[in-house]
Amino acid sequence: MRGRAPGLPRLTLAGRFLVLQLGLIVVVLVVVAAVSIAQADRDLRRSESGRLLGVAESVASQEAVRVGLTDVARRGILEATAEHARGVSGASSVEIAGLDRRVLTSADPRRVGTGVVPEDSPVFRGRSWTGTTTTEERTSVAAHVPVFAEDGRQLGAVVVASEAPSPSERVTAAVPDLALYVSVASLLGAAGSVLLARRIKRQTLGLEPGEITSLVEHREAMLHGIREGVLGLDGQGRISLANDSARALLRLPADADGRALAELPVEAGLHDVLTGRTSGHDQVVFTGERVLTLNRRPLVTRGQSAGSVTTMRDLTELASLQQQLAATRSVTDTLRAQAHQFSNHLHVIAGLVELGEFPEVTRYVRGVSGAHAERTSEVLTRVADPSLAALLIAKSSLAAEQGAALRVTERSSLGPVPETLSADLVTVTGNLVDNALDAVRGRPDPWVEVEITVGGAADRSEVTLRVTDSGPGVPPDLVDEVFRQGFTTKPAGDAAGRGLGLAITRLVCARRGGGVTVSGAEFTAGLPWDGPAARPGTAGEGERDR
Repeated sequence: MRGRAPGLPRLTLAGRFLVLQLGLIVVVLVVVAAVSIAQADRDLRRSESGRLLGVAESVASQEAVRVGLTDVARRGILEATAEHARGVSGASSVEIAGLDRRVLTSADPRRVGTGVVPEDSPVFRGRSWTGTTTTEERTSVAAHVPVFAEDGRQLGAVVVASEAPSPSERVTAAVPDLALYVSVASLLGAAGSVLLARRIKRQTLGLEPGEITSLVEHREAMLHGIREGVLGLDGQGRISLANDSARALLRLPADADGRALAELPVEAGLHDVLTGRTSGHDQVVFTGERVLTLNRRPLVTRGQSAGSVTTMRDLTELASLQQQLAATRSVTDTLRAQAHQFSNHLHVIAGLVELGEFPEVTRYVRGVSGAHAERTSEVLTRVADPSLAALLIAKSSLAAEQGAALRVTERSSLGPVPETLSADLVTVTGNLVDNALDAVRGRPDPWVEVEITVGGAADRSEVTLRVTDSGPGVPPDLVDEVFRQGFTTKPAGDAAGRGLGLAITRLVCARRGGGVTVSGAEFTAGLPWDGPAARPGTAGEGERDR
């Protein structure tokens, strides 16, 4: 422990509880002893005052006292009467004083002739009095009673006193009982401390307080130091821990700790993974504008479910790059297919040349080159972005191989666009065209139309992409479901790896501040420009805004 002197043993949890409880016991017993002694002293003085008052009244009522106070020659009788009363009552002193407040008889000869009654005593006004008197030596309990003649005249006073025990004497008298109480309380405290420490150590897995503190500090530093998000739920579905990354990824409020997950603005798909309703092994979830991969592990303590811990990583940029790579691979595969097709054309041309069918060669070459040039010209005159134009040309060839027609409408007009917008357009267009080609596969006279236009204010243009096909379209009850991650209409055997294209399309559009909708067989995506506006009809003009 920090601050511990070298060589001193470290107290265990039981030792600390024992020291603390013994300290509390000593303090409590000292306070109880002080209160008890004060209470006993008050009771003693009250009872002693009553007893001394009775002794004084008994002495004051004796005829010998009246005679001694009225007849100076027979005053010696007062001493015998007073001593007899002192011996019988056990009082410290019994003194008789005259009306001049001076002592006439006392067991201590030095007090004869001195003033005995304080000025504030009402005894010489004809009233009895009890209380305490303090001298240089010690404090005494006293009773003052007036002595009256038969005709009612006051003749003097009787003063009976008893010395009260000093505080040290009272403490000394209480030591045996106090020592017994301390011993019994210490044994009980020690036993209670051991039992309490054992119970706490069982609940803390045998860790000492210093070890628990160190463990918590290391856990907090570790959780807030890693980039991955970590979210913990207890057995009742309440958030028990959430590091900074998890709060940012899930947009949790500052008071999320201790609240139930159902009370927080967490999307349904994400909620299902966090609570275990959906498999939590490398599960990809779309939330807001982010793509997250989650791994959930349940916590089991002593055979009971104690909640779960879920780690999460942000794959938004990676997913976008994967889609761009997929689009590039699609273009590459299409170009490879075209190369294979051109190779076949070359074989045909070579055969015709060997046969000497030169007029047929000319006709064949014009037919092949004309069809390809027509498709290429159609795209390039309406789309100036090279990446997007290459994608559309490749998809056109792919559609031709499938037996479908891919057309770029005459209303389409897209000039140079920023690099980031170009990448997003390639991703969105590739996903929507692939989805349309899947929809028309196997249908009679299949076709897909692509329309790309630019509109909006001069400082905030938006590229609008419409993809329409001859397929059956999306039923109205599935309009919202088609953009959900994992949704697909393919059979179970063909659905592997599907269900991400449209979800990522919506994610890309939302990230740019746009959106994507579907109405029947027409998908419409809007992607804000984020740069200088491109005017319709400027295809092929100027330089790309890189």
